[in-house]
Formats: sequence, structure tokens, C-alpha cells
Amino acid sequence: MFTKRQIWALLVPLMIEQVLTSFMGTADTMMVSHAGSAAISAVALVDSVNILVIYIFAAMATGGTILCSQYIGSGQQDKANHIGKQLAVTVAILASALMLLCVIFRSPLLRLIFGQVEADVMVNAEIYFLITAISYPFIALYNAGAALFRASGNSKLPMQVSTVSNILNIIGNAVMIFGFQKGVAGAAFATLLSRIFCAFVILYFLRKPNQVIVVRDYFHIRLDMDAVFRILKVGIPNGVENGMFQFGKVAIQSTVSTMGTVAIAAQAMAASLEALASNAAMGIGLGMMTIVGQCIGAGRKEEARRYIIQLTWYAEISLIICCALMACTVRLVTRLAGMEPAAADLTCELIYIISVVKAFIWVFSFIPAYGMRGAGDVRFSMILTMSTMWSCRVLIVVILARCFGFGPIAVWIGMFMDWGVRGALFTWRFFSGKWMEKRVSL
Repeated sequence: MFTKRQIWALLVPLMIEQVLTSFMGTADTMMVSHAGSAAISAVALVDSVNILVIYIFAAMATGGTILCSQYIGSGQQDKANHIGKQLAVTVAILASALMLLCVIFRSPLLRLIFGQVEADVMVNAEIYFLITAISYPFIALYNAGAALFRASGNSKLPMQVSTVSNILNIIGNAVMIFGFQKGVAGAAFATLLSRIFCAFVILYFLRKPNQVIVVRDYFHIRLDMDAVFRILKVGIPNGVENGMFQFGKVAIQSTVSTMGTVAIAAQAMAASLEALASNAAMGIGLGMMTIVGQCIGAGRKEEARRYIIQLTWYAEISLIICCALMACTVRLVTRLAGMEPAAADLTCELIYIISVVKAFIWVFSFIPAYGMRGAGDVRFSMILTMSTMWSCRVLIVVILARCFGFGPIAVWIGMFMDWGVRGALFTWRFFSGKWMEKRVSL
């Protein structure tokens, strides 16, 4: 169904986009670190909440991707267009409501989650949260628009928009942090402007008539509750999975926040670098959803199965390369970031351990699941991810850190256990073949 050229034309931009986005996030962290450990700690704590929100709306976009891919595969482009319109309106409404709640209740929310942090960290966190929360509708709309382009096989445009947006963010950070000495407020404002840019650009290009999915006349779109329900039927399990997964990270971050500023700063940098090492493989996973979705829509189940195996091994190769690069460059990164010596040393210790373990067990706990979701098998993934997150990752971290006095390494021990158990169970699910019975488009 797909030629090698078509596969790589879809995958390469996705890999580049994911890597550049994470790289820019790492550069962001490095810039903020020059404002001191209190600043980088505040950004790390708030971003654990922000990423939770972003993942929820990315999951909504995933629901749209799966439905549109299957409709395109079955030749029903009119239904793909209709789903695209409903997705844009739905995420705009929900993200705006969530933005208002977070802006109004930002202080009690942060104190509820991170009440034990030092006073200067909390002050910075409240400033950063206020400004970045305003960007929620814009990042949600960008994710929705990018998902629609990817569902139709066009991953190049979202990559271009994301790349320009991230460059603008870095420039904004440099100007606001180093030029105007605005610290976390400057970093947050640069993030807001870059997200406004990417939302407006992606929505503008969705209006163009010469593409598979076209969404226009945004202010005249009316909610079709049946279509919204279909999106939510796929999107909610993804949202719950991603949300609970990230909520578990917030719970872990709450534990890390009791370890002191050095530990928080080291964990923030280690997590940022670890995410960077994952992103080429995750780009392959995102492309896999489109490929498998179109195969399932066309009724070509065995072809979908072969693509999942093939692309999973592509992801493993990319991950090994990225982990090796991460281990080789971590010392240089901590120096460029201007991290305090104690935090830099701890970051390097964590990365050396992560790079070895991650290279061999991470792929099987994440990548095949993208393909199975593309077929519509979202409930199993939700249940499994929630179960392993809380029974392996969170529980182990809390016990090791709070009962046995472990430092940030507790986070990664719990994470390694989570990856191992989840990878084994996703592998079993794939070879059982039950995921091929879950087509969601009709």
C-alpha cells in the first residue's frame, strides 16, 4: 500500500520535527539555567503540569488522526474532512476552558502539587504558569491541525511550521532572558508567542483547497455531536492514558521536589535529554499510526502487521544511535548550560545509566502501541499504561525516595521497571492479533 519512498517521505519529517522540538526544549532548559537553580527548578515543576495538558490535547488530535487515516484508507475523504472540522472546534473549546481554570486557580493548584518547594522557586513557578497557561488553546489547535496533515500523509508542513516556531522560541528566550534579564517570565512569554505563531500558520494552510483534508470557514463550523462522540471515543482513552501517564510524572515530580534544588535541577536536565533521545523513534511511531490506520481502513490487516514490525526495528536503530550521542555529549551540555557543579555531576551520572538501559527496553514499551492505536486498539493501551505507571513507576519511586532516601535515581529505577513490564505486555498483545479487530471508522 505504501512504497518505501512514501514511507520515508512521511517518517523523515516527523523524526526531524520531534528531534528539533525536543532539542529546542533542551536549549530552552539550558538558557533558563543561566537564571539560577531556582529558575530552572520552577520551569521544570510547571512544565510537568504543562506537558500533562499538552499530552491530553495531543491525544485528542490522535483520535482525529486515527479516524481520518481510516476514512482516507477506505476512500471516504468527505468524512475525513468532516472529522477534521469537528476536531478543530472541539479542541478549541476544551482548551480555552482549561486555560481559564488554570489561570484563575494557578496559585492553589501549584501549592497543592508542589507545596513543599522553596519560596523563590514557587514565586517563579506562579509567574511561569500564568503566562504559559494562556498558550493552551494555541498549542491544542496546532496539534489538531498537524494531526490532520499527518493523517493525509503530509508530515513535511507540520515539521516546517514547528521548526520555525521553535527557532522563534529560542530567539525570544535569548532576547528576553539575556537581553532584558526577564528570567522565567521572559522564557514563558517567548513560548506563548511561538505557540500563537504555529497555531495561526497551521490553520491558514488547512484552508488550502489542493490537499486531502481541507478545513475552512472556522467561525461557521457547528458542532456535530455524533462526530464529536466518535472523536472522543478514540481520543478519550488516549487522553486518559497520556493524562494519567503525565499525572504520574507530576506525582513523581512532587517527590523530587522534596530532594532539594540541586536534585530538581539535575532531574530536569536529565529528563530533558532523555526525552530528546526518544524523539526520533517517537516520530516513527507517529508515522506508524497514519500508515496502519490507512491499511486498516482499506482492509489490509496483514500489511498493517508487517509495517508495525518493520517500523519498530527502524525505531530501535534510531534509539540506539540517539542514546549513544546522549551519553557522549552530556558533559558538554551541562557546561554549556552553566549548571552548578553538583547538579552537573548528578546529571551526568543519571544520563550514563539511562542511556544504557533505555537503548534496549524503551522501544518495545512505546512504538508497537502506536501502530495498534492506529488500528483503533486504544482501550487496552490505556489500561496497560495506567496500570504499569502506578504499580511500577510511581509506587517504586515513592518507596525508594521517601522510605529509603534514594535521590533522583529512584525516578529512573521506577521508569525502567515500567518500560520492561509494559514492553512485554504490548509485545504479547501484538502477537495475539486482537488489535486487528478494532477498526473505528464506518
